[in-house]
Amino acid sequence: MLVGGALASAGIADAGPSIDRLERFRDLAGNRLATIQLGGAPRSAEDEREIEALVDDEVVQNLATGGLFASEGFLQDRLEGFAEAWGGAAFRVLRVGPLAVVACYLGEGGTNSVRVYGHLGGEAALLGALRREGRPALHRLPGPPGDPVEFLVAWEGASSGRGTRELRLDVVRLRGDNVTVAWSTTQAFPDGLMARTYRVRGAEVTIRYELHYPGWAPGCEGQTEGEDVYRFMGARGTLVRASRRQINEWHAGLHQFVSRVLSALASGDRTTLAQLVPDAKLRGALPGKLDRDTACDAREAGDRVSVAAVADEGRPWTLTFLRAGARWRLTAATPMLQ
Repeated sequence: MLVGGALASAGIADAGPSIDRLERFRDLAGNRLATIQLGGAPRSAEDEREIEALVDDEVVQNLATGGLFASEGFLQDRLEGFAEAWGGAAFRVLRVGPLAVVACYLGEGGTNSVRVYGHLGGEAALLGALRREGRPALHRLPGPPGDPVEFLVAWEGASSGRGTRELRLDVVRLRGDNVTVAWSTTQAFPDGLMARTYRVRGAEVTIRYELHYPGWAPGCEGQTEGEDVYRFMGARGTLVRASRRQINEWHAGLHQFVSRVLSALASGDRTTLAQLVPDAKLRGALPGKLDRDTACDAREAGDRVSVAAVADEGRPWTLTFLRAGARWRLTAATPMLQ
């Protein structure tokens, strides 16, 4: 890291202002924010703005200096000094064409930001910022140099406690002097996205995520999940879904059949119930109404699965289903002892 006399000997302004910013950051983050986090309280928007202003000043000064000092490695090194001053913060720098992009993570308990720097009217400046909850991660997108300039931001949110977490992906575009979100996963998942994994490889983005359907229960293993593959289309500035598949699709298929049986019971549709459960003795043993219980399904040997249910009076039942080819059938219905 070049500081002080090294900067001066290179013909660059003294690093004193940068060192001053570091001390201000250490005082603000190390004292005020650390105290807030220990108390479990959310940080204020004013605190966030003060920290971001220090980051903005640091990046803009180095961009204005140019050369090595505007490089991705040098900017990352400078901001690492901020992160070392307070371990609760993390910064990631990405140079994309004429832009310097910084992901600023200040921890939980507030919003974080992605800050986009470039030149405006011939001077280094902050061009725009995105603010959201979650931890931002930056990814390059392939494309020819020039206008527009695009990159991908992954906002990794709170963990579900079952191996998935909230995820939002944004394709960010600079056209002229305007920084905008050209595409987002909120278009495909307006109710939110709980992702198990995601990966970015060149122009392809793969997301594996939870599917919530009748019979799905939080934390149970072997349930159906979705996996989408998107490809970045530079001419359009968006991600376009190239493929979609289901993992453990048998589970959603089973519960489609379970829903039909429970619906026929609830409505008293004996004709439909006879088609679904042709065994008259088994059909006659079923109570007038059953609902799914919240317990996880038990997959037994082969394609046999037990599903927990509960009757009107609260008595638990076990329904056993067997898959034959692509079809399911009910093979046993047993009330449980209480």
